[in-house]
Amino acid sequence: MATHRARASNASRFDRAYYQRFYFNPRTAVVSASEVRARGTLIAAFVEHVGLPVRRILDAGCGTGRLKSVLLRRLRRARYTGLELSEYLCRRYGWEHGTIEEFRSTTAFDLVVCYDVLQYLDGRAADRALANLTRLTRGVLYFGALTREDWLTNCDQRRTDPDVHQRSGAWYRRRLRRGFHEIGAGFWMRRGAPLAIWELERAGRR
Repeated sequence: MATHRARASNASRFDRAYYQRFYFNPRTAVVSASEVRARGTLIAAFVEHVGLPVRRILDAGCGTGRLKSVLLRRLRRARYTGLELSEYLCRRYGWEHGTIEEFRSTTAFDLVVCYDVLQYLDGRAADRALANLTRLTRGVLYFGALTREDWLTNCDQRRTDPDVHQRSGAWYRRRLRRGFHEIGAGFWMRRGAPLAIWELERAGRR
């Protein structure tokens, strides 16, 4: 019951006013269009670099879907699935409505993107979401979440939503390493994926 209430609260929270403030208004937006283009270009370049044929992309918590056009321009054979909790965005853009921790697919995705989402989930929900991302990823996961250190030293607090769960980077890494090899720069390679990566291209083991 508590999980259901938390999910309903988050769903109502991510309404038109939220996205107007943090995404649509350039004076208060958390990220610029140029930053989105750079991130999408980086993701596409990485999967090309490791030789991953991308036919299926899952953007888990896709928001306004600004990565979609950038990724599909580079990964021309791919199909894009946008998964989103916000009913407002699903109505506006036609995304698949659902949560990262509960979404199921009969076939894993070659590339999964989950960026700036899990800090909104409580500990139990975030645990389930990370385990589910492992199940959903066949090749490469691109992952990011606002950490405690990011809030204190990296982000622009005037443009960043403070109402989140501030965890350490180590908290996320411990869980992600159960199913992935950490590469760095936000990239995680699924354990057992038929891909090779040079030793010095991996993040150092801690």
